[in-house]
Amino acid sequence: MTSLITNSSAMNALQSLRSVNKGLGQVQDRISTGLKVASGKDSAAYFQISETMKGDSGAYDAINEGLTLTKNSVATARLGAETITDLAQQFLDKVAFAQGAKGGEAEIENDLKELVKQMTTTLSQSTFNGDDMLAAGATAGAAAVVDTATGAFTSRTVASTGTGAASSRNVVTGVTRAGAAYNTTTIAVDTYDMKKLVADFSALATGFSANATAATGAAFLSGALKSSESVLSDVTNIATKLGQSEKSVENQQEFLNKLVANIDSGVGSMIDADMEEEAARLTALQTQQQLATQALSIANQGPQNVLSLFR
Repeated sequence: MTSLITNSSAMNALQSLRSVNKGLGQVQDRISTGLKVASGKDSAAYFQISETMKGDSGAYDAINEGLTLTKNSVATARLGAETITDLAQQFLDKVAFAQGAKGGEAEIENDLKELVKQMTTTLSQSTFNGDDMLAAGATAGAAAVVDTATGAFTSRTVASTGTGAASSRNVVTGVTRAGAAYNTTTIAVDTYDMKKLVADFSALATGFSANATAATGAAFLSGALKSSESVLSDVTNIATKLGQSEKSVENQQEFLNKLVANIDSGVGSMIDADMEEEAARLTALQTQQQLATQALSIANQGPQNVLSLFR
């Protein structure tokens, strides 16, 4: 039966066209945004999970940026400590040379003082962005007292391991999430009062010539050599520990880089659109749209055919 009031074929064709247009709109949105889940409307579960993981990824990325500053500070301090270690070795070599030298003590003392100046300069430059991990700006305090007769220290300002003047700072390296709560994980990075050790070298260099040529000169030189070795050991320990701290930070950064990459990859697999699939779907829907439009046109022409019956 053909009806002028109700055109069932046209209504069915219109419904099909609306469905195709709706799908076409979704595909176009995915192509333009690159996302198959752009809001909770698309997939509530995936949207909630992806937003949570994005928050974790952002937190790890921010921590990684903070670790970069810490690593640069530690690397600068390590470089300064290693440079001072080299100067300290030269200091020790000159004191050792004085053991068998006949004369030239004044020149040796000048060389020792010059090395101390270089240590002081190196120390003052071993900061990064104002971060001082070698206490270059700190008050040196009393240097070790050198016995002018034996050349040995009668009192020490730092422990023989070089860690007596160390202080720790906790550096955030990650977060762990328990529900909505976040807990931070940290590692301890030590800072050292290298200025005290430089002051110890300065104490050894001061009056070196007079003490080395005194009646107890041989004993002084022997003790000064042992004292220099002791301070050199402290400086070397500091450079070593700073190197270990720098390596720890680098390892943590490498882990965070991989972790962020894995999280971002996992989130992408949940919410990113498959562009190859969307391209194929777009072509199919465009074809369906054309066919549905043609079907609607044919269905709308049906009632007009009734006119031929009244001719």
